[in-house]
Amino acid sequence: MYTGFFGLTSPPFSIAPNPDFMYLSPRHTEALAHLRYGLGDAGGFVLLTGEVGTGKTTVSRTLLQELDEHTEVAFILNPTLSELELLAAICDELKIRYKKADASLKLLSDKITQRLQKNHAAGKKTILIIDEAQHLQPAVLEQLRLLTNLETNTKKLLQVILIGQPELQQLLQRNDLRQLAQRITARYHLLPLNFAEVQHYVRFRLQVAGCQRPVFSDKAVKRLFELSGGIPRLVNLLADRAMLAAYSQQQPLVEAPEVQRAATEILPPVASAGNKTLPIWLWLLLALFGILLGLLLAIQLLPLFRGD
Repeated sequence: MYTGFFGLTSPPFSIAPNPDFMYLSPRHTEALAHLRYGLGDAGGFVLLTGEVGTGKTTVSRTLLQELDEHTEVAFILNPTLSELELLAAICDELKIRYKKADASLKLLSDKITQRLQKNHAAGKKTILIIDEAQHLQPAVLEQLRLLTNLETNTKKLLQVILIGQPELQQLLQRNDLRQLAQRITARYHLLPLNFAEVQHYVRFRLQVAGCQRPVFSDKAVKRLFELSGGIPRLVNLLADRAMLAAYSQQQPLVEAPEVQRAATEILPPVASAGNKTLPIWLWLLLALFGILLGLLLAIQLLPLFRGD
């Protein structure tokens, strides 16, 4: 709607995980490096975690673009499945034919094993990527571990990338999943962007969309960072709505008030209040002051309790 007004060839802040708009911050570069390392010949499981909207799915799709024709990939987007449903989904992704009426854990497991062996004989890798993996049930994770038991002297025939929110790390600390946890060869937790990275991120996406001039003022970008907490998805949502607000006023430069107005429309009231929320360090300082004040008061009142 506003692309022509700002001289853009495409919307710069879509929340779709488009690898063309992938901003490789130092953190995202590290995340990609860990995924690549984990997919080495000896790799079994690779773990990528992060808060909602930090760019985990976009990192995984960027990795997919790097894979060649010698790699077969099964990508599972909905992991709320039973063991049987998961094996069926893997077969569907790898285009393994089976009769649904005869489907059983053994049948599907045997079918997948045959494909893994066939791919290995042909010099091909097989990778399973599961997004939103924090929703996997422990029994399903155990079934995944069993699938990775197939190996040669030097490599696993199936490599698994688990992508999820921080709860996934807690899930993998369960005692009954310790065997799987020991097979994780690479893990990375993706943090939000810092202020400098948000500045580069906004500029980068505008440039990819065909705009070379500044669109957001410095104060607007600072407000974007404060309200989003550096989470790319929230930056996208706020920036898109702020640009729409500026367009409606025929304003060529987005200012902080437009970003704040966007936050009131998109974010929950507590988050959009922004300035009204005290920083965590100030809360800690106030708590420490309260403890010290309580100790001093207790020392002064102690003689009264002793009858001095």
